[in-house]
Amino acid sequence: MTQAEATSRTGKRVLLAKPRGYCAGVDRAVQTVEEALKLYGAPIYVRKQIVHNKHVVQTLEAQGAIFVEENEEVPEGATVIFSAHGVAPEVYEQARDRSLRAIDATCPLVTKVHQEAKRFAAEDYDILLIGHEGHEEVIGTSGEAPEHIQLVDGPEDADRITVRDPNKVVWLSQTTLSVDETLETVARLKKRLPMLQSPPSDDICYATSNRQHVVKEIAPECDVMIVVGSTNSSNSVRLVEVALDAGARAGHLVDFAHEIEDAWLEGAGTVGLTSGASVPDELVQEVLAHLAARGFTDVDEVVTANERLTFSLPQELKRDMKAAAAARG
Repeated sequence: MTQAEATSRTGKRVLLAKPRGYCAGVDRAVQTVEEALKLYGAPIYVRKQIVHNKHVVQTLEAQGAIFVEENEEVPEGATVIFSAHGVAPEVYEQARDRSLRAIDATCPLVTKVHQEAKRFAAEDYDILLIGHEGHEEVIGTSGEAPEHIQLVDGPEDADRITVRDPNKVVWLSQTTLSVDETLETVARLKKRLPMLQSPPSDDICYATSNRQHVVKEIAPECDVMIVVGSTNSSNSVRLVEVALDAGARAGHLVDFAHEIEDAWLEGAGTVGLTSGASVPDELVQEVLAHLAARGFTDVDEVVTANERLTFSLPQELKRDMKAAAAARG
């Protein structure tokens, strides 16, 4: 019996989303830590998780990275890398005070939002930052202009906002939000603030939007949607919510294949599979193998976009790598 015949008998298939997994900003951040370890040697300190993924953090720890919460935990004069989520200006000042060699792995798309915040603050706008309270990206962006920024944590938060001048207000957003929920929040804000301005270009990053779009495409056909990603990954959590809103009968977030419960698959004919923007594809391949062992051998990859964007490494790291190469002759 051929695989196709086996599949037709079992009626079990996987709809594999593409794009999925690593985005350009995550790839750059992880590569920054890896290259720093090669160049400077272990240990390399990283403030916060470089990206929000348990497997990535564990892998880098095994290579000699030490993850800390604050600069105070880094020995004076050591190397520290700031995570992809961005930091407030005071974090750079703390690093200088401790004579740390600081390497900034902030995603360039997050840096774009920081620059927008600084520009609108300089023009004395009230800035409504749509995002999740406590998220590292929100803390970093807010730190650029704390006296001008108010957090709006979802549509229901829109009604409590007060501004100095309703004709001089703009919204910005965390880059990893649900596109639909953000638009809903903006619509609620505009009911109260008709002159609310939008950012010059979308703040929600291309990778977040693309991963949500393909999930919306496949979700209506899925009995179960499995998203590979960590619970502290905003964009991964959003993918489960998007899948359920778009018609998936059930949705689950897992870090690893062994976390998938057989009960989730009982009676399922179609399983959707995707991964958050900080997830290496090897974890998705392990889930595919796990599903295949349970009869889900027919895999259809659904492609809605092809991503080719790449970001160069941080300037300070590239400079030291170039100097080291020159010294070797």
